[in-house]
This record gives sequence, structure tokens and C-alpha cells, in this order.
Amino acid sequence: MTQPIIHPIDVILHKRDGLVLNDAEIQAFIRAIVERTAENQLVTDAQIASFLMAVFQRGLNPQELATLTQAMRYSGDTFDAAPLHTFTIDKHSTGGVGDKTSLLIAPTLAAAGLAHLTPAGVPGICVPMISGRSLGHTGGTLDKLETIPGFNTQLNLTQLAGTLRKCGAALIGQTPRIVPADRTLYALRDHTGTVESPFLITASIMSKKLAESLNALVLDVKVGSGAFMPTYEQSKFLAQLMVQTGESSGTRTVALLTSMDQPLGRFSGNWVEVWECIDIMQGQRHAMSHDLIEISNILSGWMLHLAGRTTTPEEGATLADQILQSGEAYKAWLKIIAAQGGDTSIFQNPSAFHKPKASRILKAETSGYLASMDCKQVGWAVQRLGAGRAKPGDPVSAHAGIEMHAKLGDKLEAGQPLATLFSEDPALLDEPEHMLRETLEITAAPPALQPLIHEIVTKN
Repeated sequence: MTQPIIHPIDVILHKRDGLVLNDAEIQAFIRAIVERTAENQLVTDAQIASFLMAVFQRGLNPQELATLTQAMRYSGDTFDAAPLHTFTIDKHSTGGVGDKTSLLIAPTLAAAGLAHLTPAGVPGICVPMISGRSLGHTGGTLDKLETIPGFNTQLNLTQLAGTLRKCGAALIGQTPRIVPADRTLYALRDHTGTVESPFLITASIMSKKLAESLNALVLDVKVGSGAFMPTYEQSKFLAQLMVQTGESSGTRTVALLTSMDQPLGRFSGNWVEVWECIDIMQGQRHAMSHDLIEISNILSGWMLHLAGRTTTPEEGATLADQILQSGEAYKAWLKIIAAQGGDTSIFQNPSAFHKPKASRILKAETSGYLASMDCKQVGWAVQRLGAGRAKPGDPVSAHAGIEMHAKLGDKLEAGQPLATLFSEDPALLDEPEHMLRETLEITAAPPALQPLIHEIVTKN
């Protein structure tokens, strides 16, 4: 029996009018996006934009969201982890300022996996970490990794499998053939005012993560002034959607709502964030890195728990910290970097590799307590120094960034350093300095501080 032809305009009209789209309609629309050519426009950019706006306005029910995510997931190549005979798990963050947990979590889990080889001789846990680039006020893991000379983030799926088999983890970017539908949708969301749709965000994130053939996934959903979603309620709704979508696809999924009211750790930028993580893995724990270490261990703990290494997430966090302190994570890190072509010699003296052409120290004008900041504005200051990009394709500086010298709640004296700004162009220092002076608030009374972990969302 011949299947009826589904026209893109009918799909748009159905969603615009509040009707529920069936599986065939969603699958046909995504297929048209992927299969269109310059000569044969099965669906136009205008129609895709209209579909995005209709979803933004009307939302999706659980079945529609699940079908959209799966259609995007299988719109191109997917990674098949089955031949590795291992437990495959990943972590995803919705993005923040100074958020470098991936650089600690991947080698920590790799070390745990290398300690328990499967009968096939493969690490017992594998982390195929597909990461992104900086955009707007948030940093990107790939930009940080690519400050390491020679490091190759563009592995194909065969190379990914080989690196996982050897190292237990790999840190790569999305290839052109992994979830190609998302590339089109993502680009048009940025131009159509539909970026903030929790349904479109969920489909975008989860389609890429599920394409990794994961057994489990831990999500770090940011809340606070530096978060992508503007309110706590919206962040929690997004977390619930992603957990629901992951679980319905057969992937154990947990989301942690974590604070992003200030930069995470000591540094925000590209190489400086790698440097901070190297120090931690080499046993040098700076006081400003305490929150970074804690949240990395908590996220790793959940991953180790889901992978069956510990009976509770708390035991997992303790094990993760032991792996970090023992130096095993650093050994795993060196193995991953070398396997992906990176020069590991620079880690012998990471501070010497940091060579910005200009720097400036911002000092407290009054005594008191560091009470608040707009973390998003701090992120934009990092971007204006040259460490981030305003639009896809912009170049980024390896050595631009900010070192924070105080955390929220810290007592300060007038003249005490608050932050050091780094740039490869002295002319770029003035605007970020003004932005930081404008947002870093010092008060006479200590502030009420938010917890690092607000809430944990599971399928129950």
C-alpha cells in the first residue's frame, strides 16, 4: 500500500493550529531537511523557520518530543558502542562560565574504567564525550582542548572507537554526519527567536547524546544568573524533559540542577581552564578551585554509580576524589591527549605556556563582602577579552580570560585583588574591566549563599 505524501506546509499548519503531530509527520519533516539539495528544496528555510516557531508557541507532548528526538538522532551516522562490550556513559552541561568539569570527569571515569577491564580487554567504562564550542557568554570544551598543540578533536567514528578501546574516554566534536538535522535546526533557531524553547533544546541536546549509543547519561543543568534558562522553574522543566526523553529511549538519565551564580573554579577562558584542571590532577588544589572539584566529583559520582561501580552516588563522589588525588586521572588524561595527537610536554609547566600580551588587575574599591554578580555579564566580559565568540565561526584567543581572586561571600579589604584580566590585545581590556566593575557588588553584610547542588531530577 502506497504511503500518503506528507507536505511540509501541512505539518506546519497542524502544529500552528495546536494539533498533535503523528510520528509519520515528524519523521517526514526531518527527512526532508536532511535529504534536500540546492536543486531539490524538499523543504525551504522559511518552512523550517515556521515549524520552529510553531513548536516554540505550541510546545510538544511527550510522544511528539520523543519522535522528534529519535528522528534527529538517526538523521545521520550514529556511534555503535556494542562491539566494545563496555558500559558507555557521558555527561552534558547546559553551559556556564568557567565550566570545565568535562576536563576532570572524562579522565576520572577513564581511570575507573581502565582499572576494570572487560573480558574483551576494553575499559569497563567508556566515555565518548562529544562536546561543543563557545557561543555567547558560555565557554566551549572544544576551544579549551584545541589550545593543546596538536590535539585533534575531529575524530571519525572509527577513530573514536579505537581511542575508547585504548583510553576509556575520548573528547571530540560533532562530525558533519552526526545528527545533521540538528545543524540546520540549530542555525535557524539562532535567527528566528526560538533558541529558548525547552522542547527544541531537549531535542537538540538529547539527539546528539543518544547518537553516542549511551547506557547512561548525567546532565548538569545550570540555574542562576549565568544559566542559559532565565528562571529556576524553566531550568527544572528543561531537566525534566531531558530526563524523560533519555529514559524513554532506554538510556538511564539523571539531571542535577547546579548553581551558576559565579564562575566555576578559578579561571574562565580557554588555556587557563586547562591549566586549572592540570593543577588539580597533579595534586595542586587552589582554594578558588574548591567548587569545581566538588561539582566534578559529584557528577563523576553519579556516573560511577549508574555504571555500577558504587552502590550510591555519594560513594561514587568519594571514589572520584580518590582517583583525582591518586594521580590516576592525570595518567588517564595524558593517555587520552597523546592518543588524540596532543603534545603532553606542555603539562610539565602549564603556567609557562600561558602567554597573554596584556593583563590588568581589578581591585576592590571598598572593604566588605563580595555579595553578588551577574554571572552572565562576567561571561560576556570573558568573551570581549577574546576568549569567546559572538557568532559561530569567530576566532577565539587561547590566552584571553579572567582569574577570579574571590568567591561570593568572601570578606575583602579595600585594594584587595578581585580579578585579573588577560588578553592578547591591550585594547580589549577596557570594556571588560568596566563590565566587571559594574557587576561585582561589595556590601557591608555577608550575603546568603546558594547551594552548589539545588536539586536532582530522576525518572521518579
